[in-house]
Amino acid sequence: MTFSICVREEYTDEEGDEQTRFGVAVTTRLAAVGTLCPFVSENGAVATQSRVNVDLGRRGIDYVDDGLAVEDALQSLLDADDGKAERQLHGVDADGEFAFSGGECGEWFGHEVGDDYTVAGNLLTGADVLTATATAYEEGRDGDAPLAERLIDALEAGHAAGGDKRTELEVQSAALLVATTEDRPADPYYDDLRVDATETPIEDLRETYELARESYEQALARAAERADDEDERSGEEPDGGES
Repeated sequence: MTFSICVREEYTDEEGDEQTRFGVAVTTRLAAVGTLCPFVSENGAVATQSRVNVDLGRRGIDYVDDGLAVEDALQSLLDADDGKAERQLHGVDADGEFAFSGGECGEWFGHEVGDDYTVAGNLLTGADVLTATATAYEEGRDGDAPLAERLIDALEAGHAAGGDKRTELEVQSAALLVATTEDRPADPYYDDLRVDATETPIEDLRETYELARESYEQALARAAERADDEDERSGEEPDGGES
């Protein structure tokens, strides 16, 4: 089921504490890929695809959350899966990466493992799709843009390089998920996005991201204004008071 990317990034939060964030993004020439392929938590990111077994992704991220290394978690699930030859399964945790492509996935298929990320795809126009996806991510990961935005950039690069070869299928979809170890007052709206049925999945995912980011920033601004108003009111003397 097309191509995806899983990433791990270490960063320093506003308090000066070291944190880790994980992200996964995927696109395909079928509807509702976000219900099937991407899984993320504050401990890792996993993508299950090709002849999809959703249980591999769901249980994989659960195992990682329980403390099992991503390689051990995903390999153990594959070893117990009778359909292993038709599966693609990859992901990252706090310490490592894992990627698997069964020999019976649809041509062209393959995967790449980089420093702190994995990419994989099947039924693609060629290896250039994965290379473009990985390169775009590597070039953008030191920038200031949120991870969600950079994951869309990576998908866009892979799509531009050829993407899914099934051009006869008009309905497409895309999705992204991001999670972090940081304890935030509110998770950004743009860290959990899906475009379930469209002919322009990456363009629509980016538009959804931009609208979600704008809404999130507006919500933060309104919260700050309310806090300022409350501070002003708390500093007022009651009627008849002396100063």
